[in-house]
Amino acid sequence: MRIGIDVGGTHTDAVIMDQTTVRAEIKTVTTPDVTTGIVTALRELLAAGGIGRDQVSAVMIGTTHFTNALVTGRHLAPTGVVRLALPATAALPPMVDWPHRLLSAISPSVHLCHGGHEFDGRLISPLRPDELKRAAAELHARGIDTVAVSSVFSPVATDLEEQAAAILLAELPHLHVSLSHQIGRVGLLERENATIVNACLRRLADQIVDAFAGALEAVGVTAPLFLSQNDGTLMDAEYTRRYPVRTFASGPTNSMRGAAYLSGLSDCAVVDIGGTTTDVGVLTNGYPRAATGEVDIGGVRTNFRMPDVLSIGLGGGSRVVTDPALEVGPDSVGYRLTEQAKVFGGGVLTATDLAVAAGLADIGDRALVNHLDRDLVRQGIDWMAARVADLVERMRVSSAPLPVVVVGGGSVLMPPDLPGIPSVHRPEHHAVANAIGAAIGQIGGEVDRLFAITAALSREDVLDQARAEAIDRAVAAGAAPGSVQVVDIDEVHVAYLPGNAVRVRVKAIGDLDLSRSRTPEEDRPWATT
Repeated sequence: MRIGIDVGGTHTDAVIMDQTTVRAEIKTVTTPDVTTGIVTALRELLAAGGIGRDQVSAVMIGTTHFTNALVTGRHLAPTGVVRLALPATAALPPMVDWPHRLLSAISPSVHLCHGGHEFDGRLISPLRPDELKRAAAELHARGIDTVAVSSVFSPVATDLEEQAAAILLAELPHLHVSLSHQIGRVGLLERENATIVNACLRRLADQIVDAFAGALEAVGVTAPLFLSQNDGTLMDAEYTRRYPVRTFASGPTNSMRGAAYLSGLSDCAVVDIGGTTTDVGVLTNGYPRAATGEVDIGGVRTNFRMPDVLSIGLGGGSRVVTDPALEVGPDSVGYRLTEQAKVFGGGVLTATDLAVAAGLADIGDRALVNHLDRDLVRQGIDWMAARVADLVERMRVSSAPLPVVVVGGGSVLMPPDLPGIPSVHRPEHHAVANAIGAAIGQIGGEVDRLFAITAALSREDVLDQARAEAIDRAVAAGAAPGSVQVVDIDEVHVAYLPGNAVRVRVKAIGDLDLSRSRTPEEDRPWATT
């Protein structure tokens, strides 16, 4: 028995999965105190499913806490930033392009130190321990307890970041250290940014994980806790404390994974319509297609793994505006839908009101929207369908048409057919696809780095090495060894670098092994502190 929970801006969804069967599903309104909403959802879910607390083997939660913290600039910790690169990179210091509001929020202590590698592993300059000790002294003086360490081409050669972390921890044993080679991809500034984001969220991660664990304890569930990552896989609670940045965009990812499971389609577009936004992504071999370039989060450019998703402000709570022209969203009543929408006796005309008036949904009291102008209702539904169809078209990368799976509580806004779309699927349990995606999560391992192909190291050797490393990472992260399979290989020759350089990305996925929960970093004291 697994429980999947997804906390959205408007609703908190929860399901109990008995192997591959949905035993019970609950959709509750997200509360300002999100943890209270989780407790409420758990209690209602267990009652609806008739399940004993001791029958639950694992709880999986998808959350937007960390994304919201960065976007709003709240709950971010003062952060140290150490870059190993001198004499290179001094022209562009860390956080050079960050929004002022975020710089003010984390009040960074920035240190440029010697170190770094060329793409083929050659040293730029040796590490200087005295520089790192001075950095540690300043961090201590300012009361900073979290630091991001980045080094040029650390995905190729990780040793300098690890050595720097060991020196910093020897000076400040309480320090939380985030290393860039564990978080981002090749590309110094974007990888460094992602690492700084992770570091400034470490304190909040402790609070959120403790709160979630407290919610389970309050309900009497003793099963292990996992959180959803943004690639469709899971991480345990301790891993989340170290890598909160990996929860970013886990909501859309859960919906896409749930859509694949419910529809049986492994290659399709997924339209996830909630109370506030509509997210459109593409599934390839059952997993979300990853964004290939940099990703902007709250005004910060990053390059860590993220699903390729287009979002617009369209959902069940979207306000309908008729002057000067008809428009639905992006403004939304959010979790106040049941208070403010006309079908619930409120005074705000929302997208849900249009869907009920058009006969697409049976929500609230239809008599309260019977007076709406028929042309307005029809035009509003057509307007929303056209916007969603346009998003799907923009996500298509080939001439082949994409079938569409529509999920989410706001999917009732869509008519049976969308303009220009060959087929539209709305599977059973579509309203809680995000919670199902969380419940069926697996464990993954990924490699993304540069290799130099030489006479001694052929292309086949490089690919074999990357496959083996990805599988080992999945197993070390908690996957059952016999279940791990390589699901994606991407190989790109890098023409702008000297020699025969190739960037290889390999992703391996396996089933969760509940008899153990371990990550590769747990064998490295500097990473687990």
